[in-house]
Amino acid sequence: MPELPEVATIVRTLAPHVAGRRIIDARILSPLAAAGRSKALAAHLTGRLIHALRRRGKFIVFDLDDGVLCVHLRMTGKLLLDAPPGKFTRAILELDSATLLFDDVRQFGRLSWSKALPPNVARLGPEPFDLVPRTFAERLKARRGRVKPLLLNQAFIAGLGNIYVDEALFRAGIHPRAQASHLSKRRAESLHAAVVEVLAEAIAAGGSSISDYVDAQGRSGGFQRFHRVYGRVGEPCPHCASQIRRIVVAQRGTHLCPRCQRL
Repeated sequence: MPELPEVATIVRTLAPHVAGRRIIDARILSPLAAAGRSKALAAHLTGRLIHALRRRGKFIVFDLDDGVLCVHLRMTGKLLLDAPPGKFTRAILELDSATLLFDDVRQFGRLSWSKALPPNVARLGPEPFDLVPRTFAERLKARRGRVKPLLLNQAFIAGLGNIYVDEALFRAGIHPRAQASHLSKRRAESLHAAVVEVLAEAIAAGGSSISDYVDAQGRSGGFQRFHRVYGRVGEPCPHCASQIRRIVVAQRGTHLCPRCQRL
């Protein structure tokens, strides 16, 4: 699933081509893409002016002259600019100067229109870049449970997923099963710095292309080449040369160095 850096990259590459443009025609080719409301979605979108494009958590938000269009790519969704339609194209937005396709192999992605941000987007937790270290540490101290599931909780912090949680925990030297409330202020603030650092580096590299992800112009990301633990099972830790291991935490495959991240 595209995480914060991938969604940020899509927004960055797409915004200059769609902001200020009008949707001349909207075609929803799969009812699943619109949660069964294909005709209503097409009607809401046709003729609308796109004022701006932004990211909120893992959502892509089109600010329209009447309401908002929210896109959640989920597992295999893509937004592609001026690409030829294919067998996995689920929606087509014809703009006055470009064509925007929504492709989705597995059809878990969703497009939705609403007058304002829908509740599931409005209720998202703070953005990682908006949290200061002290506040982040206080929020960890106030919560019970293991640190990895907490960081994956979009109500606690928005935009993080499996890749960047694993990478940040490794950089901070924190085991994914550590109790969040037991982390010292120093270790919590170190984790905040690691989260911000890894996200910034990933955005600069255009995100991580593990399977399906590409940006709006069809280009793969490059940050997967710099992963230190994610997807590197059996390879040497870049710090201590121990073998990277994979365990399961909260039903999620989790990558760590057993020596650098002791529980």
